[in-house]
Amino acid sequence: MVEGSVSSPLLFTRDVVLARGRQAIARLPDLDIHAGDTIAIVGASGSGKTTALMALSGVRAPRQGDIAVDSTYLWRLPDRERDRFRGRRIGLIFQSFHLIDSLGVKANLLLAARCAGVRPDPKRLAHLLEKLGLGGLEQRRVDRLSHGQAQRVAVARALFNKPAVVLADEPTSALDDDATASLLSLLKEAALSEGAALVIATHDRRVLSGVSRVIEMGRPS
Repeated sequence: MVEGSVSSPLLFTRDVVLARGRQAIARLPDLDIHAGDTIAIVGASGSGKTTALMALSGVRAPRQGDIAVDSTYLWRLPDRERDRFRGRRIGLIFQSFHLIDSLGVKANLLLAARCAGVRPDPKRLAHLLEKLGLGGLEQRRVDRLSHGQAQRVAVARALFNKPAVVLADEPTSALDDDATASLLSLLKEAALSEGAALVIATHDRRVLSGVSRVIEMGRPS
């Protein structure tokens, strides 16, 4: 990969081996993921999908290998710089959302910007909320939203800082077929409109027909 190249992938991995404690548990296939790509990382329970997502997001170090987001090698950064970079260039969507229930919709998004050291853009906030069907709910507390509305807030928060890559961990596991199709459409449309790449770690086979590429977790050699 040539750093700074126009054609550089938004997410790049080479020779990544994942571990829990001292035990190597999985190998992540080499990836070159570009803007607009939608990728599913699949495997059985315990195969290392969530561990892979944590490595790709700069949360948990791989045992070996290189991971770069937007031409920046995550695991060559000091801890504080990596945390700041993650907040600015990686959007995370968790199965349980991890929103602050006692805060309003707007406050949850502003908190994401503050934690990343990003100056919030009120116009962008209004645009995102309107695009995701949350217009008029800016001040409503998260614990007073429907499940679907809270899900959309989680997507808006992940996109607010204009990430290069959006990573979603098992986002459809508790959803019925209609809700799964709706969420996948939302995630893909939102990432595409923002020029980001989307990576979903999942064991849900319903997701596979809706993505451009499927990556199987491999065993460590």
